[in-house]
Amino acid sequence: MGIRESVICLLSAVLMISFRHGHVSAEETVSPVRAMYVLGDSSVDCGDNTPFYVLSHRNLSLFPCNGSDTTLLPHILAKKMGLNTIPFYSHNGSINAILGGINFGSAEGTILYTGSRSHQSLNQQLSQSFQIIQLLQLHLGEQTANKFIQSSIFYLSFAKDDFIDYFHDRSSPINFKHSPQDFSHILVRQMTNAVRNLYATNVRKIVCAGVLPLGCAPDMLLMKFDSSSNGARGEIEGCLDEVNMAVLEYNTRLEENIVAINVELPGAHVVFCDVYRALMEFIHNPEAYGIEDVKNACCGKGRYGGESGCPSMEIACDDPTRRMWWDLSNPTPVVNSLLADSAWSGRPLSSICRPITVHELLSISV
Repeated sequence: MGIRESVICLLSAVLMISFRHGHVSAEETVSPVRAMYVLGDSSVDCGDNTPFYVLSHRNLSLFPCNGSDTTLLPHILAKKMGLNTIPFYSHNGSINAILGGINFGSAEGTILYTGSRSHQSLNQQLSQSFQIIQLLQLHLGEQTANKFIQSSIFYLSFAKDDFIDYFHDRSSPINFKHSPQDFSHILVRQMTNAVRNLYATNVRKIVCAGVLPLGCAPDMLLMKFDSSSNGARGEIEGCLDEVNMAVLEYNTRLEENIVAINVELPGAHVVFCDVYRALMEFIHNPEAYGIEDVKNACCGKGRYGGESGCPSMEIACDDPTRRMWWDLSNPTPVVNSLLADSAWSGRPLSSICRPITVHELLSISV
């Protein structure tokens, strides 16, 4: 028996037991409370859903999320929806957990799977989500399950770790084959296909998060410092433009494709959340949001805290609420909270999520 068949058999048994013991009914599955299914990279997982993360994290953080996945954007949004903490795919074990949503995400997860690391790629996470959808259809009946799936929200956040790998490993084959702009277009095509594939399985409400301005993150600032003649004088100005231009190209093209999908596919409600624009606003006007330091990581080693990630909470700064960055390339919880508020209600930043807010997406009847 293959891995896929084993997973289906195991989850089928769990679901059947739950039904026999009356833990859930078909009526409960169509309650107003939506579920949220999360797919993504280190922007949605602190390493808890990544096999052997502690051993394979390289120079990344052992504590990349201030010690808790609940400080990440999708988890804050789930709380605003009235959902419980979303369990990871590797931790699920009951029908109630599955009906509340699952986090398929994996720290260091990438769109373009290299096959050499322990994370779950975009295609692998899609495969896992399709298995869960099939199980729901099997045990709830196709009509009830499809209604439930259509009312649930699927949250996708990828490409961050693809760009980190691309710009850190200049000797990789993909660097030789593709310019940063071409690389961005490849990632957009894969993400667009993922949205279409989810739609084909009756998913109708999708949130696609853009990539944050990685060129302003501590590890990229260190890269700029090391390559700059100004570094000898002790300081650099601005962000690493090459990285931000590639990220901005990805975000722009992805949003264009999302606009087209919403027009083309009946009943599709796909929202693009512009994390890049939000963080650039914080960087340019930090005082307005209570932020004092937009360059240095709260927890990290070396200049800007960009040499290596957070190995211990003991070296973290005293007040993370005043910092933009937690570690190498992850925002602090206070920044994630500002992002979540803006994505949910359009305050303090309006039009971060387009064409509607996440709250408005939640209220749409399908």
